[in-house]
Amino acid sequence: MFNPAKWQVWQDPDGTYQVVRRLILENARDHLPGYGLAFVFMALVAVTTAASAWIMKDVINEVFINRDAVMVYTIAATVMVIFTVKGAATYGQIVILARIGHSIVASLQRRIFRRLTEHDLTFFDKAELGDLAVRINKGATSANAVIEMIVITLGRDILTLIGLLIVMVAQDPVLSLFAFVIMPPAVIAVSFLVKRVRKHARMQFVSSAQIVSVLQETTLGIRIVKAFGVEGAMQRRMDVAIDDVQKQSNKIMALTARTSPLMETLGGFAVALVIFYGGYSVIELDKDPGAFFAFITALLLAYEPAKRLARLHVNLNKALVGVGMMYELLDTKPALVNQAGAKDLDVSDGTVVFKDVVFAYGDSPALGGLTLTAEAGKTTALVGASGAGKSTLFALLERFYDPTSGTISIDGQDIRTVTIESLRQHLAVVSQDTYLFNISLQDNIALGRPNASPSDIEQAARDAYAHDFIMELPDGYDTLAGEGGTNLSGGQRQRIAIARAMLRNAPILLLDEATSALDAESEAKVQAALRRLMARRTTLVIAHRLSTVRHADVIHVLDRGQVAESGNHADLFAQDGIYRRLCELQFQSEDGTKDRPAAE
Repeated sequence: MFNPAKWQVWQDPDGTYQVVRRLILENARDHLPGYGLAFVFMALVAVTTAASAWIMKDVINEVFINRDAVMVYTIAATVMVIFTVKGAATYGQIVILARIGHSIVASLQRRIFRRLTEHDLTFFDKAELGDLAVRINKGATSANAVIEMIVITLGRDILTLIGLLIVMVAQDPVLSLFAFVIMPPAVIAVSFLVKRVRKHARMQFVSSAQIVSVLQETTLGIRIVKAFGVEGAMQRRMDVAIDDVQKQSNKIMALTARTSPLMETLGGFAVALVIFYGGYSVIELDKDPGAFFAFITALLLAYEPAKRLARLHVNLNKALVGVGMMYELLDTKPALVNQAGAKDLDVSDGTVVFKDVVFAYGDSPALGGLTLTAEAGKTTALVGASGAGKSTLFALLERFYDPTSGTISIDGQDIRTVTIESLRQHLAVVSQDTYLFNISLQDNIALGRPNASPSDIEQAARDAYAHDFIMELPDGYDTLAGEGGTNLSGGQRQRIAIARAMLRNAPILLLDEATSALDAESEAKVQAALRRLMARRTTLVIAHRLSTVRHADVIHVLDRGQVAESGNHADLFAQDGIYRRLCELQFQSEDGTKDRPAAE
């Protein structure tokens, strides 16, 4: 998904400025009062740092040369005040910036997640979990790191350097020139390092995403991993990803660390020149020794902020890789959105019509001009071989995708002209691939109707024959389902999903083998509950076991994305077509009257 080479900041020399400007405008503006207070504290740090250098002149002249006892106490008290103020200001600056930073990270993560939930299934079909996880975590933290680097650079390092430079120039303007000799070579060397850091930072992010992807695949597919003994293969994939991250991290750290010997060496030359000329001035020209020591102190104190400024460009560009990943995701517009002027769906009876619907998953055709009607208040079954297009119809009706051409309407309303939210509120779905969230069973059921009362939730569970097994669990309705519902059996998960659909009380039901994971006794109970639920509602049923749809009002046989046959069970079985052959494959008798397929 993410291709840094195509992103503006890597091609446009002004891209860095544009991204930084966007970050400031979108995030820092909401925290201006906090940043203002932080700048006050950082200004105090800068002033006290400069003052600690300035006072060295009096320390040398008044204490060591003039031996003034009164000045000893005065200077000592002044130093205590200076460093106390500096310590308090440093604390205030750190706390305020940390709180603002945490707020920015949280806000960006909410924005990214909100954007994710706005996308349709096509986006998630192409996305990788590892890539998304890196974007939402490292993208937000990188954005905060960029803002914090800029704020600290402006408020602490630059102000401190300005204060110390004022001290240096005030003490000896000529000596100050020697301190500036390190600037040109430092800038040139840092610019060279920046280009290499960008390259390795991009590679590091890609490998980090691969680690999350391998972890996801191993966790979700642990049964297959164990059953086929592929632990070693998964370990090798993880080792490759981890080794690559380690390799890139080491290279980035080595490149970043090169600013230290660079600044140490250049700084050493500058200090040596200052000592040589300053010592000569004091000894031969009888200059003020206190002024010389104040200058040296200011120069040495200026070394750390100067070194941080030298690393700024390197660290900034490293963090901007994560910001680029974040903004690429935030700037990706959802493909499925409400049309301008979309109205809420108004369901009077619930007739569903598919007319000339064409759809393909990429280059793989799924439906080719399909037309069928699910009449209001009746049960319409969809049968056919795998890949015939049954599940695709459900996905299109729920508007997870839009058809390439053709229309899908409910009570004469094209579902593309109504709001997506109102459409899905009128649908209740029970899938054979039941997914439960790692929240309480009560909350999982309540997803069908979030404002439902506990008594309504319990009644839905009773109707789905889930209440009894729920009450046998240690925490009853407060029992956590586990990730994906791993704390429950397949049949128990299915009944929780059915209870969720019952609670929704929608006029249109979509049942995708809703009883496939149940034993015979539970299936009989749930089938009875479903019959009560299906009464006077439009119901579309996907069936692989034909015994479950023998009593459907209409059965549509799908073949290669088209409706090949339609009718009730008796009419279709009387024909020598696809439906009859499917029945003969599943049932023991030729007339298809037995309830159980031969394979069972």
